[in-house]
Amino acid sequence: MEFLAGDLLTPLSVIGLIILSAVTSMISAAFGAGGGLMLLVVMASLLPMSIVIPVHGLVQLGSNANRFMLTFKHLDKSMFAYFSLGGLIGAFAASSIVTRIPLELMKIVVAGFVLYLLWGVTPKLRETSALWRSTAGAVTTFLSMFVGASGPLVGSCLYVNNYEKLRYTATFSACMSVQHTFKAILYGFVGFSFWQWLPLVAAMIISGALGTWLGLQLLQRISAAKFKRIFRVVLTLLALQLAWQGLQAF
Repeated sequence: MEFLAGDLLTPLSVIGLIILSAVTSMISAAFGAGGGLMLLVVMASLLPMSIVIPVHGLVQLGSNANRFMLTFKHLDKSMFAYFSLGGLIGAFAASSIVTRIPLELMKIVVAGFVLYLLWGVTPKLRETSALWRSTAGAVTTFLSMFVGASGPLVGSCLYVNNYEKLRYTATFSACMSVQHTFKAILYGFVGFSFWQWLPLVAAMIISGALGTWLGLQLLQRISAAKFKRIFRVVLTLLALQLAWQGLQAF
């Protein structure tokens, strides 16, 4: 097992992460979000955050890209294009301060924003406007560089569009894929060495592909109304968990 993660993880931990990647990919595919944050929490208990955020991002890139390929015909192309443009701006803005932002504070900020979009007043900007979509890409990508799992934040931005199930899944997966691509480029630029983690990342992506397929089968059996209720509850619980993690540091 040393070729998968060197001496930082035990063989049991490696096997556990590979299995967990499948489970969390299934959760994200079936319920819209949640798997990425769950995986991040477990990885953070096993590895330093300086390793967790870039490695987790690479695993999530593979998971979301696979989910997108299975649902691409349902993609909201306009949302994806403007989100990607904004994401490029957000990644560039984060590049100069990625090693200096307090992680705990960012968690609280993200949690508050998610809860506001889910339960607060709908933003005055039209949800289909280029400005709203580009801003969503910029803000969520910027924050994802420090928080790690930005799925609840991106999901809450897409929530206001009132997508049907498969359109949401395709658009969410595409937006997360481009966001994690920017993250991988940024962390590579600042000097993180991905090479030693690629075997573990590859194994987790392969297991995640199986989980994604199972999750999409489950998604098709869930009614649209039930999906929206579950999705909202899952995002709320994840936001509260993220806020709790941040508050514990103070």
